[in-house]
Amino acid sequence: MVSIVDYGVGNLFSLKSSLDSIGVESIVTNDASVIKEADRVILPGVGAFRDAAEKLKSAGLDKVIVDLARQGKQLLGICLGMQLLFEKSFEYGEYEGLGLLKGSIVPLKDNIDEKLKVPHMGWNKLEFVKENVPIFKYIKNGDFVYFVHSYHAVGCEDSLAAVSEYGTSVTAAVSKGNIHGCQFHPEKSGKVGLAILKAFCE
Repeated sequence: MVSIVDYGVGNLFSLKSSLDSIGVESIVTNDASVIKEADRVILPGVGAFRDAAEKLKSAGLDKVIVDLARQGKQLLGICLGMQLLFEKSFEYGEYEGLGLLKGSIVPLKDNIDEKLKVPHMGWNKLEFVKENVPIFKYIKNGDFVYFVHSYHAVGCEDSLAAVSEYGTSVTAAVSKGNIHGCQFHPEKSGKVGLAILKAFCE
């Protein structure tokens, strides 16, 4: 069973539909006891970092996720959910993340040519920077995935798994031990995205 954490800022049901389509049993929940019992946990997210962090904390789910990750439970953060895995974000201020991975979240616009549009939206290819990444088991270097984001992770070399080029080398995915993250949306990335979800769920 996979728990999809519902804290009010996620693309929850398209993610659940994707898991359904590959035959993976999942539940969308904000119940800490259900999340703790799951084999794997997915932390989705769409929107602003501060709001998401506050909602996680107010629901008491921040501590639950941190404790489970430190106990070795498989965790996947998607988009804003990936960003929350890091130490802090500089999105309209400075805010603390879950601190499970080293690195910070910074504005994309500060690191790219002003002619490029923000948010970075659309299909872009993955460039692997780490070998034997579990969530990449069924995909290949150069496969395309779907992004929608205005901020990106920096200073995360120890967990960096893949980048994508958009005026700068954008952190596309991270993986360290049992903790994984995708800046892109696997649930919107067709067969490649489904293959990533399948690998995570195995």
